[in-house]
Amino acid sequence: MPENITSPASACTPMPFLGFGLGLRTQHFQQLLEQSPAVDWFEVVSENFMVAGGKPRYFLRAIGERYPLVMHGVSLSIGGTDPLNLDYLRQLKALAEEVRPAWVSDHLCWTGVDGRNSHDLLPLPYAEEVVDHVVARVRRVQDFLGRQLLLENVSSYLTFAEQSLTEWEFLAEVCARADCLMLLDINNVYVSARNHGFDPREYIDFLDPARVQQFHLAGHSDYGDYVIDTHDHDVPDPVWELYRHALRRFGPVSTLIERDDHIPELPQMIAELDMARHIFAEVCAAEAAYAP
Repeated sequence: MPENITSPASACTPMPFLGFGLGLRTQHFQQLLEQSPAVDWFEVVSENFMVAGGKPRYFLRAIGERYPLVMHGVSLSIGGTDPLNLDYLRQLKALAEEVRPAWVSDHLCWTGVDGRNSHDLLPLPYAEEVVDHVVARVRRVQDFLGRQLLLENVSSYLTFAEQSLTEWEFLAEVCARADCLMLLDINNVYVSARNHGFDPREYIDFLDPARVQQFHLAGHSDYGDYVIDTHDHDVPDPVWELYRHALRRFGPVSTLIERDDHIPELPQMIAELDMARHIFAEVCAAEAAYAP
């Protein structure tokens, strides 16, 4: 396929249910190889491994021989107005061809302007013209990579003056028209709901179950009047409850505990992952009990 990335997107086959995973973090590398703990899969931050060799790539290869991997990016800027970065896409594609991840994801946001990366995940105005813009870019990226993307909802702290859609309408419309999938961050839904005063269950209930491929679970910082998505705390009870609701809505979805700061020792991370497994089993048992 030519690298001008202008051909239309094509549908891909359904992706597997991987079970319960963790974000791959450097402080756990050695333990994972020595102990092979009970984690079903790992999510790697794509940009951390866009390097030629060295220890990161050594551990990535070694861990990838034992566990399924998925790739999760933070720099695609799919909603940005700068042209898509071909150098970045070439590196992303090369890494995906080496890692052979179950899927590749990034965020439904923009990250910079005029070639400058803000290193933040900035929300978009939820309007029809923005849907058109994002859909065209997603199609080009998918055709360049030769695979469907998963797009993650980001947390937000402001509302644009001119927007005609809710966040969940915007997310659903982009994914349907671009024929991509969703990485639904349950914590981000909760954070945005608290900040903007909507019901997070309405958000979840609106989405098409066929599009939801992965969940993120994480913690946040609660300041009473507002909530910040810091990913540096354990998953709190309201997010666990929203996870229960999402499981009832979507059924078995690959679930990941995401921790980006104040990262605890591996046994504590696995204990939190076991909580997700326990809730999943409870919801499945209850659904089976009510099935005709």
